[in-house]
Formats: sequence, C-alpha cells, structure tokens
Amino acid sequence: MYYFAYASNLNRKQMQERCPGSQPKFPATLHHYRLVFLGWSRQWRGGIASIRPIRGGRVLGAIYEVSEECLKRLDRYEGSNYRRLNIIVNNEDGEPVEAVTYIRSGQAEEAKPSPEYLAIIQQGYKEWRLI
Repeated sequence: MYYFAYASNLNRKQMQERCPGSQPKFPATLHHYRLVFLGWSRQWRGGIASIRPIRGGRVLGAIYEVSEECLKRLDRYEGSNYRRLNIIVNNEDGEPVEAVTYIRSGQAEEAKPSPEYLAIIQQGYKEWRLI
C-alpha cells in the first residue's frame, strides 16, 4: 500500500522510527490541498502540520510503500487528532497514484510551528529534493 507523507514524515529517519520496514519510493504532489499548521502540540511546542482542501493548491510530499501493520502503527502515532484519507497524488511523470495520508480531525485554529518542528520538515524536503 502507498502512504503519502508530507511535513515531518518526509524525514526518512523519523519515518523509519515510526514505521520500520517502510520503503521510500518517489516524490509526489497532492493537488487541491495546501499545507497548514494547526492547534498545539506539547511534543513540538507549536502548531502541527495538516492539509486542507483548497482549489488550485498543492502539497509536495513523497510516497512510501507500507504494510498494513505499518499503517496501524501510524494510526496509533497520529492518534485521535488525525484520520486516514484516501487520495490520488501525481508522481513525477504526472501519473495518478492511489495512496492514503492523514488529515487533522475536527476544528483547530492555524498556529505557528516551532523552529524545531520546521527543521525536521525542511530536512525531509531536502532529503527528497523537493526544495
């Protein structure tokens, strides 16, 4: 199964800790969404990443191949704040690919992320050569 990672799960080290056995595959783009930072995380001391639908938006991320057991681990990690979402992303050639990702549940205000959290995210974008 394909999992679309964005934000901190782009960081390969973090993803390997959360989901041992996951296989990084390729960069991908989720269209008609945008990356947002919402709510408050004690762990990160600031807003945490999610996606919101918006016409014309796009979220850069990457695909990992994961097992069902790995998805269950991600479910536990993401907790009740996030839910799985079936999506279609485009690979580097523009071809559609079915995947799952996570989106924040409920209502939360946008909030500034901590510098530490942003550094983890930026490292992931660099590893995937997205920036």
